[in-house]
Amino acid sequence: MDYLQLSINTSDALMREVLIAELAELGFESFEEATDKLLAYIQEQEYDEQPVSEMIAQHSLDFTVNKIAQQNWNATWESSFEPVHVSDYCIIRADFHDKPDGVQYDIVITPKMSFGTGHHATTRLMMGQMRDMNMINKKVLDFGSGTGVLAILATKEGAASVTAIDNDEWAYENTVENIERNDTQSIKVMRGSLDVVEGEKYDVILANINRHILLQYMEQMSAMLNDGGLILMSGILEEDEDVIVGSTVKNKLQMRTKTTSDKWMCLLFSVKH
Repeated sequence: MDYLQLSINTSDALMREVLIAELAELGFESFEEATDKLLAYIQEQEYDEQPVSEMIAQHSLDFTVNKIAQQNWNATWESSFEPVHVSDYCIIRADFHDKPDGVQYDIVITPKMSFGTGHHATTRLMMGQMRDMNMINKKVLDFGSGTGVLAILATKEGAASVTAIDNDEWAYENTVENIERNDTQSIKVMRGSLDVVEGEKYDVILANINRHILLQYMEQMSAMLNDGGLILMSGILEEDEDVIVGSTVKNKLQMRTKTTSDKWMCLLFSVKH
């Protein structure tokens, strides 16, 4: 399977975050940030040049597109990966990094191109919220699992059952690899969207995706919650708060907490009685 690499020239960190959100809605699966550019990856057969060009033109930025084989760009991604600290609560690191002292949870991953390595503000926000949630004996769904770090953290926090789903083949394979590295083989990993867990009910749904997918599946996610269930979601820009909250209200969800970082938000909802 060959991928295309989209390279956009920008040294503005906030602009890179906005571009990540917009490109995710156009089918881009994975992202790598550098000081002067953003690299975005999409399966070659999924690439549609016109909407991508129009979106980037709106920001007056320059870009290039290159075809790149999996084995080439994955090596680059691994070599550039840096450990990610979420205060003293959790660290996400590769196995070639030293194990730290004084951190509650140590998560070791193989940093391939699937989203969720923790560099992105939304992953940090999700983990920060999870610190204050009770996962003990809960049935948890990680929807759009990426590298599987949220599913792994939920398991380490004492969840009774964790299922991780993602429709990307590389994310699926990477999650399987990472749960073995972290001795969390109890996690059930499935490739696909919510249809692969149709009929299941959960106490907690973790959804760090993007606005488009959240809106598309809000009704299904709400229907999959047990009484007293919670949905923790991110991948949401502050400017999209109203449309997201509007959708949750329609689906009888009530906001419990909100955290922000730069222009990003992480929202926790419960079933409204």
